[in-house]
Amino acid sequence: MTNLEDTIIALATPQPVGSNTGAIALIRMSGKRAIAIAQQCFHGKRLSEQPSHTLHFGTIRDEQKQPIDEVLLSIFRAPHSYTGEDSVEISCHASPYIIRSLLDLFTRLGARLAQPGEFTLRAFYHGKMDLTEAEAVADLIASRSKAAHDLAFRQMKGGISSEIAALREELIHFASMLELELDFGEEDVEFADRSAFRQMLERVSTRIGHLIKSFALGNAIREGVHTVLAGRPNAGKSTLLNALLQEERAIVSDIPGTTRDTIEEVLDIHGLAFRLIDTAGLREAGDQIEAIGVQRTLEKISTAQILIYVYDQSELAPEEVSRELEKLYRPGLYLLVVANKKDLCEQAPDLPGLPSALIEESAKEVKAKIISISAHDKKDVRRLADELYHLIVEDESLLESPMLSSLRQLEALRRTEQHLAKAKEGLQQNLTSDLIAWELRQALHHLGEITGEITADDLLDNIFSNFCIGK
Repeated sequence: MTNLEDTIIALATPQPVGSNTGAIALIRMSGKRAIAIAQQCFHGKRLSEQPSHTLHFGTIRDEQKQPIDEVLLSIFRAPHSYTGEDSVEISCHASPYIIRSLLDLFTRLGARLAQPGEFTLRAFYHGKMDLTEAEAVADLIASRSKAAHDLAFRQMKGGISSEIAALREELIHFASMLELELDFGEEDVEFADRSAFRQMLERVSTRIGHLIKSFALGNAIREGVHTVLAGRPNAGKSTLLNALLQEERAIVSDIPGTTRDTIEEVLDIHGLAFRLIDTAGLREAGDQIEAIGVQRTLEKISTAQILIYVYDQSELAPEEVSRELEKLYRPGLYLLVVANKKDLCEQAPDLPGLPSALIEESAKEVKAKIISISAHDKKDVRRLADELYHLIVEDESLLESPMLSSLRQLEALRRTEQHLAKAKEGLQQNLTSDLIAWELRQALHHLGEITGEITADDLLDNIFSNFCIGK
C-alpha cells in the first residue's frame, strides 16, 4: 500500500519518444507539500498567497538559480482538486530534457514519483469519487469509440453508482427492521412486514437481474466486439472485409487459400467498435502452413462473440452450409450468415436453415440472422453493417441506461443475487430472522464492494495498478 502522506509527482501527458514530441507537457503534483515544494523553485508570484484555481506564469530554476523553463503553473487547493489534496499542475515545454530536469528537481525538493493510478486512488480515498467512478476514469482514457466514451463518461458521473445506492437503501431499511427484531427477540415482536419484505426482495432481485444482463452489452462497448469472418476459400471474406473497412486491407485473389493468417482491424459502426478478424478459408489444408491457418481460424471462432459465416451462394448448397454451421456453432455465439455473390446468381437460391443446435436453444436468448448480399454492392454492405450492429444493440434506448462494464462489478452483483435468493428461500420456509438477516448483511457487503464502501487493499492495488502513471 502506498503512503498517502507523501507528496507525489508524475508526467500526465505522453512521454516524448524520438521525434514524436508535442509542444507542451503537463506535470502533476499532489499532496500536503505540493504548493510549498513548487514555491521553492518557482520564480513569479508567491504561490502560498494565491487562491485556488488560479494560473500563474513564471520561471522554474534549480538550486543554483539556473533557469530550466518558463512555465504556466496552476494551483488547486484542498478539497477542491481532483485528488482532494493541494495540487499543482505545471505546463512546460515538451523537451525530454526539460521534463526529466523538472521531475528530478521536484523529487530532490521532497516529492516522490507517483505509482500508476495513485492520483485517482487519492481521489477515491478523499471521497471525490467511488470505485465505479474511479474505474470509469481508466475506461474513459482507454475509450476508442463513441459508445465506449459515452458509457465511461456516464459511469464517471455516477451512472451505476446511483443504481447501487438505491438498491442498498431498500435493503438497508429492511435489514435494520430485522436487526431490531433480533434486539427484541424474547418479546416475539415483528417489525419487518413480511409481505412488503417479499415484494422488496422481488423488486431488488429483478433490478439486479437486469443489471447482470446489461454486462453483455456494457462489456462489448468497453472492450469492442470480437467478430470473426469465416467460411470456405473464395467465399468473399477478404472482399467483404475490404468493403466494410472501405480500404484494401486484405489481399483478394481467385487462388484458394490466399489468406493463411488472421488479419485484424477495428470497424466503427454507429459509434460501436467491432474488432474484425479475417481468417483462413475452412477446408482440408493443402500444406502445413495452410493447416496452421485453418487451426487459427477455429481458435478465433472459439473465442468470438460474433461469427460472420460467409459462403458463395452460387456454389454452396444450403444443406452444406447448415452442416458446416453445426460444426462451428456453440452456445452464446451470435451468428450472422452471409450468402455472398448474389450478383452471380440468375435467381436467388434457398437460404440455409439454422443449425439444429440453435433451434434447440430457441427457448433461450439466441441471436442469429441470415442475409443475402453482394460484397461489391455498397448498399448491401451498409445493410450488413446495420445487421451486425443490431445483433449487439437490440434496443438503442439501452445505451442510455445504467449498465455493468467490468467483470469485478458483475461478480459482486452475482454474489449479491445469490444471497438475496437465499433470503427469499428463508422467507418461504419461515426461517428465523437471524438467518435471513445474515443473508441480507452478506448481500449488502457485496453491493458495497461494487462502489468501494467495502474494500480490501489488494483489491484496490489490483484496480489502480492498471491505470496509466499520472492519472
